Amino acid sequence: MIPMLFIMDGPERIHPKRDTTFAFMREAQARGHRIAHTRREWIWYQGGRTHCRWLACQVTDRDPPAHFDLGEAHEGPIEEHRVVFVRTDPPFDMEYVKLTWLLDVVDRSKTLIINEPAGIRAASEKLYTLHFPELTPRTLVTRDPKRLESFLDDCGGTMVIKPVDLMGGYGVFIVRREDPNRGALIETSTRDGRDLIVAQEYLPEAKEGDKRIILLEGEPVGAVLRVPGAGDHRGNIHVGAKTVAAEITRRDREIAAALAPALERDGLYFVGIDVIGGRLTEVNVTSPTGVQEIARLSGVDLAAKVIDFAERRAPPGR
Repeated sequence: MIPMLFIMDGPERIHPKRDTTFAFMREAQARGHRIAHTRREWIWYQGGRTHCRWLACQVTDRDPPAHFDLGEAHEGPIEEHRVVFVRTDPPFDMEYVKLTWLLDVVDRSKTLIINEPAGIRAASEKLYTLHFPELTPRTLVTRDPKRLESFLDDCGGTMVIKPVDLMGGYGVFIVRREDPNRGALIETSTRDGRDLIVAQEYLPEAKEGDKRIILLEGEPVGAVLRVPGAGDHRGNIHVGAKTVAAEITRRDREIAAALAPALERDGLYFVGIDVIGGRLTEVNVTSPTGVQEIARLSGVDLAAKVIDFAERRAPPGR
């Protein structure tokens, strides 16, 4: 039995039929491991160690809110858990950074952390791709509206803009030269030049779908295509995109191979990359999703693969 701790948002935000964290918990529980839930607000440092308040839990197939059975509260050092999954959703703000600092001091000879906090801190999900310009669409990162207008021209009059620190398609816009709202979209996204944003050339293949590819230890192990819904350009499940089975192509493997050394260096074991038209657009490291959709559509049990990895890499018990 391996004690496994999940640092996550509240159970009330977890959907048992869609959520990747729930799939991990269910698989770990089925194997007889102790699973526990904590939140970043319940974590503190004292006496040379990072501690947390945690609740033992069981997950069920019942509909919310009966999908979680929470036990009594306990307090103790993080090292009481041999595996810790960091699964809190973005935004990756200063509260998230503070969590990674507290996790930095956890003794790795006693506890495996998925993903490594220093790696999460280093890998801005929208900006980690900047290390791999040969794989990405043309990209500009700026807060300057004039540079954005110029970049729009460079991209042939159509580009995508998105915030640096959000998720799920929030704040992602297609900007077209002929759109009378163009200036307002840029002003709003940058907060009149105060906020840094990402701009990328628009890839027409986005209409066919945004492919989420799951990497485990740098290897592609499953994929799903997220096709935008009617009246929306975003390939995000949270905003109604349809999921379609997808194969892992040679190009997908080339992208994964290029990323693998950096992911290994940074301790980013479980990662979701987004690919449109053979171009890398994002590297998701905080709480990548898609595991349950891939299982339903392709029959690939990624939760089992991840728990296999956790069992193999967990430090020996006392």
